[in-house]
Amino acid sequence: MTRSSRSGNRTTAASPGSTELENLLSHPWVLAARPATLSATIGPVLIGTASAWRDGVFAWLPFVVVVIAALAIQVGVNYANDLADAQRGADDENRIGPLRTVSSGLISESEMKRGVAVAFGIASLGGIYLIWYAGWPIALIGIASIIAALGYTNGPVPYGYFGLGEVFVFVFFGLVATVGTRYVFSPSAPSAAWTGGVVMGLLAAAILEANNIRDIDTDRTSGKKTLAVLLGRGRARKLYAATMVAAFVVIAVGALSSLLPVVSIIALVVAPLSIPLITTVFQETQGPPLIGVLKGTAQIQLFVGLLLALGIAF
Repeated sequence: MTRSSRSGNRTTAASPGSTELENLLSHPWVLAARPATLSATIGPVLIGTASAWRDGVFAWLPFVVVVIAALAIQVGVNYANDLADAQRGADDENRIGPLRTVSSGLISESEMKRGVAVAFGIASLGGIYLIWYAGWPIALIGIASIIAALGYTNGPVPYGYFGLGEVFVFVFFGLVATVGTRYVFSPSAPSAAWTGGVVMGLLAAAILEANNIRDIDTDRTSGKKTLAVLLGRGRARKLYAATMVAAFVVIAVGALSSLLPVVSIIALVVAPLSIPLITTVFQETQGPPLIGVLKGTAQIQLFVGLLLALGIAF
């Protein structure tokens, strides 16, 4: 079945004049990977790597493998989420936001299961090298990450459906990803890695909060009890704002208390970009503006990650 026959008004077939990039971004497997959210992986890896650079233990090959393995884990998470939401009826024709590939018929359930296996297989192959390079603690990190990823929307108690998704992304896309990356290069975890991990975790949680605020009505109807559904729209909006503000407060406190190099405070130049996003969350309930908030939050996390990494490294 073609993309144009199942996507309705949300997605249209690529025109003959479309660029190769547009065609690539509209490919079902790319859509399912949710590229707008992949910055949640890049920022933590950059910060952990910057800490290694500062301490003189950086190496290129482990860095490349960490990037590939981390991205593979997140893509696997997104594929598994796409599949689970379709199986549980969370993505129907009333859903607001980008097209979901399994529920729309672009990718079958069996194909997506193979996609999940391939993504985590790539991550596991990278993990084997990293275990050889950095030791068995990396195996524990990798196994825990994959189990947590698969349990997010799958398994007997999918905790992403019970208001615990933000906890998962804070721990694994913040602390584990950042400190784990640093540990790859040498068996240590400096304060800069932990503090940067807290910042990345908060911003990753904000990305998920923006997503769940957008989907609050359809999630409530389908029985998906995200934290936004449990709190209600008003308090979920306040949580998003508080999470964004907290990330910048941690940067300021970290830079002024030597948990981070003082030059890391340059990351605060990104803070004003959060103001229009917070304003939109409080004012809008429609899909397109809230999709913009999600993408904008992901961009802020990437910018903050880049600037913190530069501050820590140099």
